[in-house]
Formats: sequence, structure tokens, C-alpha cells
Amino acid sequence: MVKPWLGHYTYGMRTRFYTHPICREHITPPGHPERPDRLRVIVDRLDDEPFAYLERLEAPLAAEETVLYAHPQEHLDKVKANIPQQGLACIDEDTTVSPKSLEAALTAIGGALAGVDDVFSGETGNVFVAGRPPGHHAEKNRAMGFCLFNSAAIAARHAQKKHGAERVAIVDWDVHHGNGTQDIFWDDPSVLYCSTHQMPLYPGTGAAEETGAGNIVNAPLPAESGSDAFRAAFNEAVLPALDRFSPDLIIVSAGFDAHRRDPLAEINLEADDFDWATGVLMERADRLSQGRLVSLLEGGYDLQGLSVSVAAHVGRLLKG
Repeated sequence: MVKPWLGHYTYGMRTRFYTHPICREHITPPGHPERPDRLRVIVDRLDDEPFAYLERLEAPLAAEETVLYAHPQEHLDKVKANIPQQGLACIDEDTTVSPKSLEAALTAIGGALAGVDDVFSGETGNVFVAGRPPGHHAEKNRAMGFCLFNSAAIAARHAQKKHGAERVAIVDWDVHHGNGTQDIFWDDPSVLYCSTHQMPLYPGTGAAEETGAGNIVNAPLPAESGSDAFRAAFNEAVLPALDRFSPDLIIVSAGFDAHRRDPLAEINLEADDFDWATGVLMERADRLSQGRLVSLLEGGYDLQGLSVSVAAHVGRLLKG
């Protein structure tokens, strides 16, 4: 029976939500957009009644060795060497670490890996992981853009190593191009990377001509684009690429900084656009990937915009 207050969300759909308090202990400087309050507003919003049937679990701590799925040992060692015993340390002008940052990053990875395990085991239909720091700017050998390790890339490799996935698709709708994910899979046709993003904008990559081994699909959008341009990019570039690729798993790099309120970009999406994008990816997952979809939090820096966008995204996941 559907509870009256559930609104348009359907009772009984299996969606898991992973997060962990340690991810709020990755501390950034005052005024930094990637701040612990991002997780606070997400958890608070998903505690509302429409999400009563969302299954909540604590993200586990991943082993350090899982970082090596996407990064060399030298990168892991460098990040560890930068972790301070107290206070803050800078990796670059945008990326800082604090005493709990390594544990937070490994827990964000742990949630991603648990989500992959869940959808391959059939224990849940789909998964949303709210961890931080984010990951999609982390290149093979470089932490940057608020990111230490590339959780989406590590999760894709985990699906291949543990579950025998032959093809994994990563769809990135963060407003900033996921240069790290592109770097890691540039010459690997077993992983499809599709990105919609504002261009020009940090980090300066993501031109349509950047195609890797034919497995990279970039759909850059000019500043002040809105819903029509975003949906056209999906319909004309992302969804046909997924159809051709026929993945065994879809991973979403779910940044919500293309929302119109976000201070770091000028793409004017509404929460409904994230609902729509989630729905079309779920349809592809149902048809191509036995329903397997794992969504990982990336950007989103206006707290109100982030809250309503995540609610739309998770609300759609709950519809199954």
C-alpha cells in the first residue's frame, strides 16, 4: 500500500543510500565551496518522509589497495604523505587535506565499492553514495580540483575485477569536466566515459574532439545553457553512446553544480532536469545493464540547490 505522504514515489522500490559521518571530517578552509555542510544538507533532506523507504547504510572503509585499481602506488603514497597530523595542508590551490581526509576518501571509495557489490548481487536495485571528497578530477597521478582519488574509476575497475563486468559506462553530469576519469580510461575501450559540462570552465578539458580510443564522449555546453541544451546533449550524444556500448553497469558521477543556483558555473538547470536525467539513465540500465546503476556524489556547492537536486535524483531512483 502506498502511504499518502509518499507523493509520487513508489513504495517498495529497492534503493540503497550510503554515507558516513567520517566524510564530514574532511575539513576544508573557511569559505571553501567543498565543505562538510554539503553532506549535512543531503542527509537532512533524505530524512524527510518521502524517503522513508530508502535503505540507509554506513559506507565501509575501503582497503588502501583498492586505490591502486585506478592510481599507481606513487600517487597513493604522495597523498598519504600530505595528510597533516593537525590543521590543514594544501595539495594545490584548490585541494586541501586535514587529518581525517585519507579515511574520508577511503570511506567514499568503500561506499562506491559496496554499491557495485549490491547491484551485482541483486541485493538492491540501485544505489546513491554521498561521500566526500569527490573524485572525478583526480587523474592517474594527480590529486586536483577538490579530489584525491577517483572513486568512479575505482568502482568501475572493481566491477570488472570482482564481478567480471566486460563493459562499464560512467556518465558524468557534473558541470565541470571529469578530466581525471577521462585520463584514467583514455585508451581503454572497456570503459565508456560520457560527460556533459560547461565549456570553457575548469579544468579546461572536455572538447568534443577528445574521444580517446573511441570510448570518450564529451558534450560540452556553453555558459547560460539550460534544460533544453542539457537534455539535447543527453538525447543526441550520451544515450546513443550507451545504446551502442551496451554496458554491464552504469555509474553516475552525479555532480549537482549545473543547478542554476550554483556559484561556480553558469548552467541553469533545475531539479527537474536531474530527475529527468536519472530517469533516462534508469531506463537504459533496465534495458542494457539488468537495472544496475550506482550513483556517486561529485560537485554541487549551493546548499539549497544541492538539497533539492539530490532529492529529485534519489526520488527518481526510488521509483525503480
